[in-house]
Amino acid sequence: MSLLRVEELSIEFGGVHAVEDLSFEIEAGAIHSIIGPNGAGKTTLFNLITGLYRASRGRILFEDREIGGQPPHLLARRGLSRTFQNPQIFFRMTAAENVMVGRHLHESQNVLAHLLRLPAVVRQNRETRLKAHELLDFVGLADYADRPAGAMPYGALKRLEVARALAVAPKMLLLDEPAAGCNPVETQEIDRLIQQIARTGVTVVLVEHDMHLVMNISSRILVLDSGRKLAEGTAGEVRANPAVIAAYLGAQGQRERVHAQG
Repeated sequence: MSLLRVEELSIEFGGVHAVEDLSFEIEAGAIHSIIGPNGAGKTTLFNLITGLYRASRGRILFEDREIGGQPPHLLARRGLSRTFQNPQIFFRMTAAENVMVGRHLHESQNVLAHLLRLPAVVRQNRETRLKAHELLDFVGLADYADRPAGAMPYGALKRLEVARALAVAPKMLLLDEPAAGCNPVETQEIDRLIQQIARTGVTVVLVEHDMHLVMNISSRILVLDSGRKLAEGTAGEVRANPAVIAAYLGAQGQRERVHAQG
C-alpha cells in the first residue's frame, strides 16, 4: 500500500531547478532512503513534503489525499513528523520537557482550563510526562530524562530529537541525516533505533550520507542527482547501478561499495 505518492514535483529557486519532475511512491511500513550528492535536492524534497516549501508544479499525496502546500502543523495532525540536519533542541529544558513539547497536538487547547489548572489539565500533564519518559526509554535515553538537554552528548541529542518527533505519534517519520556528525558507536545506535521504529509500524524515510547505514537498513532507496530521479530500487540494485556509482559515489565508488557491503 502506498502511503506517500509524489507526482511530477518541481520547485525552482532563482531559475535553478532544485527538484524537477520528480515522481516516486513510499510503501507503508518501509524504511525508504533518499540519497544523492550535495545539492541533489534531498532536504528540499523533505521541505516540500512537510509543508515548509510550496511546489511550483506537481502533487504530493499522503494516504491518497493531496497535501501539497499545507502548513506543517496540519501535516503533523495527519501523521507526518520530521527531524532536521541540525538538532532543533531547547537546550535549557530537560530531555523530558523537550519530548513533552512534541505532544502538544494531543493535548487540550483550552487556555482557561490551563490557567485554572483544572483536574483534567493536571491529568493531561501527568500523562504527557509519562509518555515522554516512555519515549526516552524507547530511544535509549531514560537516564537523561531530568537532565538539561544542553549537557547531553551530540549523539544523544540526535536521538532526543527523534523521541520528540515520535511524540507526535506519526504514521510517517522523516529523518534528515540522523547520523550526521555521529561517531561509529552513535551511528550504530541510530541504525538500531530506526529499525526499532519501523518494527512498531511507523514508516521511516531518511536522507543520509552514511552508505553503510543506508544499505544496511533500507527497504528501498531513491537516488537524486540535480533534483531529478537517477535511480530507485533495493540496496543491491542501487549499489550495482553504474550511473549511481558515477554520479553519487564518483571516484570513491568502488571503495564505498565494498564498505557498504561489509
